[in-house]
Amino acid sequence: MTAAPELRPKSWIDSIAPYIPGSSKTLDGRPAVKLSSNENPLGTSLKAKEAYREAIDSLSLYPDSGATDLREAIGACYNLDPARIIHGTGSDEILHLAAGAYAGQDDEVLYPRYSFSVYPLAARRVGATPVEAPDDDYRCSVDALLKAVTPRTRVVFIANPNNPTGTWITRAEVEKLHNGLPRNCLLVIDQAYAEYLDPECDDGALALAKNTKNVLVTRTFSKIYGLAAERIGWAYACPEIIDALNRIRAPFNVTIAGQKAAVAALEDQAFIQNSFKHNKKWRGWFENQMALLSNAGIRVIPSSANFTLLLFEGSLTAETAYKALMDHGYTTRWLPGQRLPHALRITIGSEKHMQDVAGILASLVRQAL
Repeated sequence: MTAAPELRPKSWIDSIAPYIPGSSKTLDGRPAVKLSSNENPLGTSLKAKEAYREAIDSLSLYPDSGATDLREAIGACYNLDPARIIHGTGSDEILHLAAGAYAGQDDEVLYPRYSFSVYPLAARRVGATPVEAPDDDYRCSVDALLKAVTPRTRVVFIANPNNPTGTWITRAEVEKLHNGLPRNCLLVIDQAYAEYLDPECDDGALALAKNTKNVLVTRTFSKIYGLAAERIGWAYACPEIIDALNRIRAPFNVTIAGQKAAVAALEDQAFIQNSFKHNKKWRGWFENQMALLSNAGIRVIPSSANFTLLLFEGSLTAETAYKALMDHGYTTRWLPGQRLPHALRITIGSEKHMQDVAGILASLVRQAL
């Protein structure tokens, strides 16, 4: 008698490498200063905190599934039509929705090398084939992406600025990429770190999404807005794309408190400006300090986000630096799983944090010589 087959997930599920979040503890379990998840070192706007507290009496209620007030507030802040905005459980949910709505078995999802690790995960989750295009010295290469497009390509993901490298591409490059893609391919421009760009570096993605039928721009409240715990993302596109994503979006995906906090966070632009200025100052200072170690094999990839990627190309290895920083109470992001075993991604923290980390790394370099 033939044995009944065992229950198994779809074959492509077995190929997924689960997302690994940044650690908040040292290897021996001690609490640490977390510079591994690109959180805002200034915390959260006081106005957002107060709005969150005021929602305490709403715990028994379902949230507005359409997040009407939040979408209207986003529209007012960015001069966008609220009807063309979708909200999600972080921008991660929306990235998954994009792959789910427009790709599947026998399709390809394309992205640059050294990109956000959710992109291949989102592709494999729906049975699509993830395809990685070569980078240009840790920067997105538009030419390489276009060369990698095939008749099976259905979604192209780019992060601008990119995670984990911090590099970005210009408005002209974004337009070149879009113009070179077939119209049946969705271009997803992940702008999780866009608020850290200087205004003159705007890549024009929102304007492109406003005037085309195959561009989706995603944003998040987890970074500069300091609301990572509430997992609130949003995206903007033409009505047809938004309708497709809403059909498969989870209902009630952003809490009442989260929606109210996000609205208040949008209104507190003074907090956003302070966060921007702090990040620009201490990112620049830290990268300058690390550049002083270039003769010892420390290479800085210039960043436009709220973190810096350091390459360890000398006698001091990234793994050694990672463990030593942990011994001193700092967790950073070592990236062997993203084929960057020679790199650390370090979030821009407080003044003290950046001075401490710079001093520790300088000391490690001297010891390794």
